[in-house]
Amino acid sequence: MTEASTITIRRARREDVAAIVGMLADDPLGSARERIEDPLPQIYYEAFARVERDPNLQLVVAIDGEGAVVGCLQLAVLPGLSSQGGFRGLLEDVRVAKHCRSRGIGEKLVQWAVAEARAKGCMLVELLTHQTRVDAQRFYERLGFARSHLGMTLRF
Repeated sequence: MTEASTITIRRARREDVAAIVGMLADDPLGSARERIEDPLPQIYYEAFARVERDPNLQLVVAIDGEGAVVGCLQLAVLPGLSSQGGFRGLLEDVRVAKHCRSRGIGEKLVQWAVAEARAKGCMLVELLTHQTRVDAQRFYERLGFARSHLGMTLRF
């Protein structure tokens, strides 16, 4: 059984893309957004290359003791003028493989991201979670995040 204590967090690699997309698609919202095909559509590898080139983005994975990808998240460090020119961290796409949930892996990923954001000079860390993801909201509140914004989306 995979526990948080056996997890290693590292930068994602191209060979991790399929596992990451699999986790992104593994819920009702993600299954409507993602394309799980074999082979995986090239658009995912192109997106990964863009993320990899951007110095303000870190896509990381949680690896279990056997080398399998069991979690992921993306940390964006955003410069801005607000908050006296302070940087802010933005967490995106936090996921844990279904068979590994409720074992502290998500908590370890988020704690890593918060520490990384702090080390990069961020004044705060924000995240978005869909309003239907009630369990995720409770998880983030347990980790100290507070409801502070009303999010809006314009899709194209």
